[in-house]
Amino acid sequence: METRRREFLATVGVGLLGTHVAGAQTTGAQSAGRGAAPIPTRKVKTTTLFKSPEGYPNAIAATQDGLWIAEQKSDNACLVDWNGKLLKTVKTESKNTSGMGVGGGYIWMGANAAPNGIFQTDMSGKTISHRQIPLGGGGCHGVEWVNGKLYIAALRLRGILRVDPKTWQPEFLIPYNVSRAHATAFHDGAIWLVTGGEQGAGLIKYDAESGRPLETVQFAPTDPDPHGLAWHDGALYSCDAGIHPGWDENKSPTHSYIFRIDLI
Repeated sequence: METRRREFLATVGVGLLGTHVAGAQTTGAQSAGRGAAPIPTRKVKTTTLFKSPEGYPNAIAATQDGLWIAEQKSDNACLVDWNGKLLKTVKTESKNTSGMGVGGGYIWMGANAAPNGIFQTDMSGKTISHRQIPLGGGGCHGVEWVNGKLYIAALRLRGILRVDPKTWQPEFLIPYNVSRAHATAFHDGAIWLVTGGEQGAGLIKYDAESGRPLETVQFAPTDPDPHGLAWHDGALYSCDAGIHPGWDENKSPTHSYIFRIDLI
């Protein structure tokens, strides 16, 4: 398994992305210093919308039926309308859910605590499958369903891994190098990744085909703390779980809220 993992990372990840791997999360000035074009950095305007049904939203997924919210403590998947009205609750077997995708008629929950892995659950709450993240297992900080594929922000791999949900074969990896990666959102051929670190919360936008970083986004200290991420109707949406490594629980004044992110 370890040999297969190393070979995959070398050929699919590093080999595919080339020099973009080492500099993917550097500042524009650092990139320019190596002769590469600076990566643009933008700011955001955030708007708090409504509280999640149970108060610990750690992942979201936008669908035609409404917004799905993964609650971190109960591991329920809650469907709400865009005003926050609860429409449906599905109990899952995931633990410390830190990623959610909805597609193919199922809910895909990423467990960030034992037994880890991805739980495939039908709309009645029946577990269809439970499988570990390919090439190493471990926890995750993001799951998304896109055009019949799953994108998983895999902690051990330190990358966004595309997986075929039918065969469970890994297909593509976009490495990241941030201290806290949490949640992805796909839109128009690009993947957004929530990041965090000494500089505070942010986003990185990657080209979904090449893995090349396209731009970065920096949140202000007064903005909500982003956990989940989804694209809907021309904007990004996120949620503030109120649980953050190294923080007192519910330290964030916008904990439990769903909020909109507008790029400026």
